[in-house]
Amino acid sequence: MVEFKDLLQKQLKIPNRKVQQIDALFHKIDWSSDGAISWDEFCTYMQLEYAEKEDSYVRSREIAFHLPARTRNMPHREPVLKIMNTSDGTFLACSQDGLMTFWSSQMKIKRSKTVITAEMMNRTKPKWITDFTLMPHYNKIIVSTGDREIQFFELSSFEPYCQINCLETVPLNIDYSFTSGDSCLILFGDSDGCINILLFNNTGECLRTWKKEAPKAEGIASIALDQIALGPYTKFIRWKVHGDWVQQLRYYHSLRQVISCSNHANTALVLGCTSGSTHVEQQMRELRESPTMHERNRARQQMTWNQPKVRLSADHSVFKVYKGVKVFDFSHTKNIIVTGGMDRIVRMWNPYVPGKPTGLLRGHNAPIFFVFIAEEEDRIFSLSTDKLLKVWDLHDHSCLLTVRPKSHCIRGELQACFYSSLTKTIAIATDQMNGLSLKLKALSYADIPVTHREPVHACVYNPVFRQVISCSDSSVVKVWDFETGNAIFEYGEAHGDQAITCMTFDSTSRRLITGGRDGCIKMWNYNNGHCLRIMKKEKENEEICALTYVEMNRNRYVIAVGWDKHINIYSDSLGEVIHHIQHPTPMWHDDKMYGHKEDILSVAQCPPNLLATSSYDGEVIVWNMVSGHIFCHLHAPEADDDDDEEDTLSVSGELSISKVLFLQTRAYGKDSGALVASGPRGKIMFWNVFHGGRLLAQFPGSQTPGTLVTTMEVDIENTLLVSADYLGFVYLWNIDGYCLDGAETRSPELIATWRGHVESITSVTLVETQKMILTSSLDCTVRLWTLEGHYVGTFGQPEPWDVYSVKSFQHPMVPYDVLIDPLSLPNVPSAIGRQSMQQVVSEDDIREEKMPAIFMRQTEFIDDETIAEQIRQKPFDKGSGKRLRHEKLKPVRVDRGGPNEYQMLRCYPLEATPEPPPPETAIRREREMSVPVKYEREVQVPTIRIS
Repeated sequence: MVEFKDLLQKQLKIPNRKVQQIDALFHKIDWSSDGAISWDEFCTYMQLEYAEKEDSYVRSREIAFHLPARTRNMPHREPVLKIMNTSDGTFLACSQDGLMTFWSSQMKIKRSKTVITAEMMNRTKPKWITDFTLMPHYNKIIVSTGDREIQFFELSSFEPYCQINCLETVPLNIDYSFTSGDSCLILFGDSDGCINILLFNNTGECLRTWKKEAPKAEGIASIALDQIALGPYTKFIRWKVHGDWVQQLRYYHSLRQVISCSNHANTALVLGCTSGSTHVEQQMRELRESPTMHERNRARQQMTWNQPKVRLSADHSVFKVYKGVKVFDFSHTKNIIVTGGMDRIVRMWNPYVPGKPTGLLRGHNAPIFFVFIAEEEDRIFSLSTDKLLKVWDLHDHSCLLTVRPKSHCIRGELQACFYSSLTKTIAIATDQMNGLSLKLKALSYADIPVTHREPVHACVYNPVFRQVISCSDSSVVKVWDFETGNAIFEYGEAHGDQAITCMTFDSTSRRLITGGRDGCIKMWNYNNGHCLRIMKKEKENEEICALTYVEMNRNRYVIAVGWDKHINIYSDSLGEVIHHIQHPTPMWHDDKMYGHKEDILSVAQCPPNLLATSSYDGEVIVWNMVSGHIFCHLHAPEADDDDDEEDTLSVSGELSISKVLFLQTRAYGKDSGALVASGPRGKIMFWNVFHGGRLLAQFPGSQTPGTLVTTMEVDIENTLLVSADYLGFVYLWNIDGYCLDGAETRSPELIATWRGHVESITSVTLVETQKMILTSSLDCTVRLWTLEGHYVGTFGQPEPWDVYSVKSFQHPMVPYDVLIDPLSLPNVPSAIGRQSMQQVVSEDDIREEKMPAIFMRQTEFIDDETIAEQIRQKPFDKGSGKRLRHEKLKPVRVDRGGPNEYQMLRCYPLEATPEPPPPETAIRREREMSVPVKYEREVQVPTIRIS
């Protein structure tokens, strides 16, 4: 090790403060703990580590859609021109006939409205819409038409507001951008390849003035372009940019430039200024000219305002692409432009380097129809005209996913497409409206950090490297830094496609041992994902439930138990192992004849020679590992139920014991409770293993009756017991001196309890050096807690923590999923009596299950005999004339017994109210002064009519 350290430090010039990293690297490579490594071992470690890191990166970039696509019929009779989304994620689609429809992310239509007014519909020649865009800052919709108009409509009511007519050319594409204050710009491209820009300085006042003062044409206030070209609040600029029709254009305020594209190869993509240096030179010239010359030039400008100008070479950048560009997208955060066109290649550009693309994405077999840059996910979406969808990685330019038409089942010719970053959904318009949604977590838990994508079955702590290792249902092993919670390393397919169910370390903590549902035990150098050995039976391999590593008489063994109901022992003597696949040693005789009859769920070892196993039927067997004989059988006392109910409990799993532990400091005390079992019936039991076995104490392991205890852990001194249950609660017990000298009737002191997860906890680990607890759960998380129950964090969260700084902990906050779960509420007395929150939730669930299903509006069911009796009575014959039809449809009351509506009315006692004095009037005062008058109150009793 010294030679390795000196060599690396000398060759790589590593400073002395980083020597500890060299020591850690040596220990990671030296998995056999022999104090020496070879050059082959060093190269193998480095190669496998980077290979697994590459596989881990690929797994982190995995993406999938919900297939097939959601398809809905559309009310549009003409092709859809464009799809956009609003601030709440609603899709807005517009067709050529002016019909606009609003769609949810589930592709359900919300409402539809047309922007074609009644006056426009009565025309001989119909009005066609060419494009539209939203003006959210002023609550407007901007629509361009084939009649050379730009129309403004109210976004909420679709009422026409005003329009700009008499444009020079037909606007094909339109865009809007808010700049600052009350300023904005509207730009549109036309068939001449020109970019037309309208600059507004006082937008709100300008639009209101047009609406009030401009004359109306076809029911909408209209103003000609020549009236606003050189107006006080507006300015019109027209640039000749492309040699063909403008396919798409967009103004990006971050660049202060307009990006537009066309199918012309020499002007395929152009980035240009809005005003340009020519406009600046003109302003400088006006300042130098005399007033007479200024007025003459002003008149000349009014005559030539509609003539297109050509930008100077310094005012624009031209990107030349073979066969032009049909679509593009720009990301200011990533500083990249993505283009697609007729040549079927997706190109990536640096906006400041127009000469050569930075990347070429090949794979489409048809012209590109749509491209989009997803900045948050570092992905590029591209769709071709043959409806082939591809997802690309933004960094390594690799194809992450290809969705073919046979998979998404979208039919028809493409009309429009849009990707919503809010809902992660691609809306595709063909003859129908189609939606492709990414597979994501549930929206209610979208912001909850997770450790794995799948349920976590185990986590262990490595004190040598101060790391946490977790495994999931998808056979992925992840290595985490305990001090910060950051991910260090991961590798997948550890057991193929089978889940990893249990883990443990060898005595040196250099090698990780995993067991899976495939019945195999694998030994790993977990720091680089190198599988050192595979241990399995020759045939009939079944799921492994628990593992333990044993050293006895200088021999080392791996002991595995599981669904095969037997104890399998594998030798770990390095000198004897010559094969990569190893089989177990011969089975013990007592294990064959008198062992467990059900699946073995847990195993625990107590030096020097005791071994305990627990099974699904509630039996615990203590073994002598030297002889292989049974030391004692432990059976919990039966409840007061009969045999049939006991069999039912066995089948339901309430008799199962998922965890057994030895209290090694008192293991050989003749009267001490040295074995702790998590069951049966949700109780924690302390056993004495001598004299045939004796139960010393039992107490509920959960505050919720009937909840099973899933896992337990004790500290080295055997004074603290940590248990966890099926509902995700963690309990910390003080067992110092508990059952040390005999039986106990009381429960140990409960130090602390808290809700750590919303689903079953699969493992707990005590980190005594930091006085913290690790918990893993089926809710896909591994979390860190203090002994007081303070929440430190979840492995995999964006913000790291520092175990030495309390300020970095998440406390006093709790995990969000735990906070909103009903079972996390404290127990409160109800109106009926004192009961727990679990009972309240359970009763609500039972009540909901018993409620009859109601279909449509039918609330009662009539049998055939009742229908026949009603027909014989012929109640509809009693009516005549107009009343006959109503009498036929009138429901006939059926007497089904029980009290009627009147008898079911609730009565309430009336409180005595004081008599109000009579009103004071002038006439009343005169009468009272002359003749005494007797007043009587009339009380009207309201009549209740029951129908």
